[in-house]
Amino acid sequence: MTAPDLPLTRVSGTLHALQVPIPYPMKTVTVLIDTGGPLTLIDTALDTPEARAAIENGLAALGLHWPDVERVIITHHHPDHYGLAGVVEERSGATVQMLDVEIGRGERYWHLWEEWLPGHTKHMQDHGLPRELLETLEAESRRTRARVQPANRVQPLREGQMLPLAGAQWEVLWLPGHADGHLGLWNEEESLLIAGDAILPRISPNVGLYAYTRPDPLGDYLQTLGKLEALNPARAVVGHHGPVMEGVQARARQLRDHHHERLDFIRAEAARQPRTAYDLSLAMFPRDLNTAGRRFALAETLAHAEHLHLLGQLARTWQNETWVYHD
Repeated sequence: MTAPDLPLTRVSGTLHALQVPIPYPMKTVTVLIDTGGPLTLIDTALDTPEARAAIENGLAALGLHWPDVERVIITHHHPDHYGLAGVVEERSGATVQMLDVEIGRGERYWHLWEEWLPGHTKHMQDHGLPRELLETLEAESRRTRARVQPANRVQPLREGQMLPLAGAQWEVLWLPGHADGHLGLWNEEESLLIAGDAILPRISPNVGLYAYTRPDPLGDYLQTLGKLEALNPARAVVGHHGPVMEGVQARARQLRDHHHERLDFIRAEAARQPRTAYDLSLAMFPRDLNTAGRRFALAETLAHAEHLHLLGQLARTWQNETWVYHD
């Protein structure tokens, strides 16, 4: 049914995982296609010609086309997962669904992007991002925004809700941290989790504090890791470096230990010398990074520093028009 070189994998029954190319270091993102009815896509990749072609080919390999799609479920609002949602909605009339928490924050971000850009820039500036990196922020942000076609009508899903998918009932999970309203889907009978980017096998999902996010994304993520550890799925479908991984419980423990090591590092560095989150990010991520990577590093470092601040383990003081963390 499928061409030998088509990156389409049967996950379970009528559920298939398609590896769609994205112009990011992860190379591909997982888009799920369920032919069991209603015909469903889970995540949609970024709006690029390559991604559109890959999804068209994946659908065609299953004897389908864009108009056949009846439902789109989005794990989270990041562009490589949400970018084509509006295109699918327009071409097929499909219902687009996201977790209610994500609609109110992340999905809203794409509609209010122009209004929120100055606040996003100021947030980065307040935490020490240098002028030369600030100057490229707007242009790169606009390039990303052009690759996201948000849906016009998004219907909310709620934690604990049950959904029909692949001939079974799946529970909607809230797995915040990587995104405020990150959604997971859990099939208890098969011990199968659709995890998106809540857990990844080869890299740590970016957990960053941005101008529009919840105040403690790292605290959220540590709770999510505890939830995944307790759930202990036999298999998880992941957004990158998959499509399927095993050993979720052990990986959750590994990621929790990784973040606690980073918290210890930030605490020690800030105690040694008061610094902005950007300066702390240079210590935590000393390797060469491009401008986008350096901003991700700042957001991730800031999530760790602010977690410590909220726990009362680091102080934060406004000095010389930036926030400085110290003991």
